[in-house]
This record gives sequence, structure tokens and C-alpha cells, in this order.
Amino acid sequence: MKKIAVLIEDHYQVLEAWYPYLRLREEGIETVFLGTGKKQYQSKEGYPAEAEASIREAKTNDFDGVIIPGGYCPDILRRYPEVNNFVKAMDKEKKLVAAICHAGWVLVSAGILKNRKATSFSAIKDDLVNAGAEYSDKEVVVDGNLITSRNPYDLPAFLAEIIKFLKK
Repeated sequence: MKKIAVLIEDHYQVLEAWYPYLRLREEGIETVFLGTGKKQYQSKEGYPAEAEASIREAKTNDFDGVIIPGGYCPDILRRYPEVNNFVKAMDKEKKLVAAICHAGWVLVSAGILKNRKATSFSAIKDDLVNAGAEYSDKEVVVDGNLITSRNPYDLPAFLAEIIKFLKK
């Protein structure tokens, strides 16, 4: 069975965390909320998510991919070297790295965007471009193991590509 880490921190965007978490389970793929040290995190709207593991103990060998939701949580996640190192290692191992909305900030801090195709919420387009990405304003952009989307409206296309990647 495949196993996917869904990174979680306070101020996450509800749909961008829960939709992938639950949709992948419908496909028989194990999902795990991976936090930065606390047990519970609040969404932008106050909806709680419980961490099932900590990034401090996470090993890339235990996961087939990582999904980074948006909201304001990516600005917090990127401050943890363990998060950036985990995402960078997953990318180096050609495992799934999926980011939506503001999650591109974590990709920037992990240093994995140079000469890669990506998209994000329009407000952080310059950050991605300055990190070396070729930016496209599309609902989903796939560059090998890197899958990116812009906002919650793109979730169906985002998950379709994630599932396609994990099933090959």
C-alpha cells in the first residue's frame, strides 16, 4: 500500500488539506498528517487536524510522496529545516512532491524549483520565478514527480494527476 505524508501546520486551507487526505484514502492509499511537533493544528477557519506523526521522526523511506496544502501554513512550514530537508529528499528520490496554492513557498525554501515547471496562487508567482521555476497559470502543472496547482478550485485536476502518478 502506498503511503503519503500530508504536511500540516496552523492556518492551513481546509479543502487543500482534507480533500487530498480523504480522496487518496478512497483510492486505497494511506495518508498521514505530518506535523511539526504539536498534536493539533487549526485551519484558517478554526477546523482542527490532528498530526499522526512528526516531521522530526519522518523518514523518506516510509513515504511514497508528500502533499503540501496552502493557506498560510506554508509560511510556517518553511521555517523548519526538517520540512525543507524532507521535501528536498523526496524530490531527489523522485517521489511525489505535490503543492497547491501558497505551498510553493515550501518548494522555494527546499530549493527544488530551478529549471522546473510549476504553478501556484498568483500572489507568490514572483517567488517561484525568482527561485528558477518556469511559471504557468494553469489548474495543474506536472513536471515529472512535481505536481502543482493554484487554488481549491483546481483540486479535482490536482488529485487526478496525483492519483495517476501514484498508480503508475
